[in-house]
Amino acid sequence: MLTTEPIHNLKLEAYEVEDISLELSLKNYLLFSTIDDEVCALMCERYLAQASNFYTKLKHKYPVYILNEDSYDRLYNSFLELRTDKAITTMEEDSSKEEDDEDISLTDFLRISSDILTSEESAPIIKFVNAMFYQAVKKRASDIHIEMQEKRGEVRFRIDGVISKNADLDKKVVSLIVSRIKVISNLDISEKRIPQDGRTQIKIAGETLDIRVSILPTFYGERVVMRLLMQSSQIPKMDELGFDNRLIVKIQKLLKVSHGIILVTGPTGSGKTTSLHSFLKEVQSREKNLITVEDPVEYKSDNIAQIQVNEKIGLTFAAALRSILRQDPDTIMIGEIRDEETASIAIRAALTGHLVFSTLHTNSAAATVLRLVDMGIEPFLISSSLLGILAQRLVRILCDDCKQEDKIDENLSKAYNIPIDAKIYKANECKICNYSGYVGRKSIGELLVMTDDVKNILKNTTDEHVIKIELEKSGFKTISSQLLQVLINGETSLNEAIRIGLEHVER
Repeated sequence: MLTTEPIHNLKLEAYEVEDISLELSLKNYLLFSTIDDEVCALMCERYLAQASNFYTKLKHKYPVYILNEDSYDRLYNSFLELRTDKAITTMEEDSSKEEDDEDISLTDFLRISSDILTSEESAPIIKFVNAMFYQAVKKRASDIHIEMQEKRGEVRFRIDGVISKNADLDKKVVSLIVSRIKVISNLDISEKRIPQDGRTQIKIAGETLDIRVSILPTFYGERVVMRLLMQSSQIPKMDELGFDNRLIVKIQKLLKVSHGIILVTGPTGSGKTTSLHSFLKEVQSREKNLITVEDPVEYKSDNIAQIQVNEKIGLTFAAALRSILRQDPDTIMIGEIRDEETASIAIRAALTGHLVFSTLHTNSAAATVLRLVDMGIEPFLISSSLLGILAQRLVRILCDDCKQEDKIDENLSKAYNIPIDAKIYKANECKICNYSGYVGRKSIGELLVMTDDVKNILKNTTDEHVIKIELEKSGFKTISSQLLQVLINGETSLNEAIRIGLEHVER
């Protein structure tokens, strides 16, 4: 049967028919899935002639449906992913055969494919690199590490903040993979003595992915670290970051203020840059001039003027910031405050009618005040320019399908102030969480708003410990107290809570 009206069904899954290869299905734009437990042939109006012609040659006649564009494209991408999944094992076998390595010439894979899932290239190294990117995206990796050891190499992915091994590789293959990555990142293939930094873009199932590449020479050979970056359109909104709703409401109030400085703090990998860009998304409008200075520019945006720091030519954060102030900005985002000069210009910008966002590497909101004072900023300037400090962390969430109840040791219960009757869980392993025990992360944060009470505290002291005690008296929720709550709620494990920053209670 052939339906006349295109149907809309985004839940269709790719179905592999035994006597028709995936390649032929994709090449002729005739796809297969199950509708009401019946295998059906699916087309779209765009490729109707080609798909119909192929359908007439099939021995078995399946019921035929016409899909609308969105439904067809989603199913087509599912077929591309299925094909890539099937090819990954073969690719890894190809890349580990020494006899193949000897025959592979760099010129065989110097061409760049437009979409890695539709690549028709036959060179094993191209296939392996494409599969590696595909696996990284599918497993939600933030970084890809390619490391060279004495006798072998390995590929490791950082998933939810933790690195795990993905594949072992022959040493000869690693050097070819590194060369391939250099080619697509416009780096010098012949230079193996000095570090190189580059950037590349790939397309996976129609989605564009920015990749930041860092290559470093080590004793056994070059190692590569690639950071997978989101597009500006993928940056989460404020309410999608995972923070407590009350904290989000407070931040949104701060973002409506026309001038002042908002700082986001935390260790590397705690989501500071994502939060800053989420803030920019919140304040962005046609009536405002938004300018950022970053090192490097991570999330490219069409509606924001973004400046990349280049210290080799003297374009430092401070130098760029001085120039930005002559560009009539409403909102300024500084990637990081690294020195006294940048801090003083940022404070001055906040005092002269600009809304400023930036980051600092401190562990808590209270420690940030002390850090600014150490940088040479007077406490009265901090009080008058600072709107708020958000200290944040990313905590891994346990997989609901395999988490197990955990027993609390009495000593640990006392040490971390965990109620002895609390029901807590620990990580296990299953296919759904990729045998890691965790699925995704959520943001937790402590927000220090510069109220009159806080300003009074800063008049008397800038000591981190004293500020923290005074804040807790007024009901301030620290990161440690929120981690304890997430643990008691059964969302994360004790090991993860301690790793992120659950504080030891002094008795």
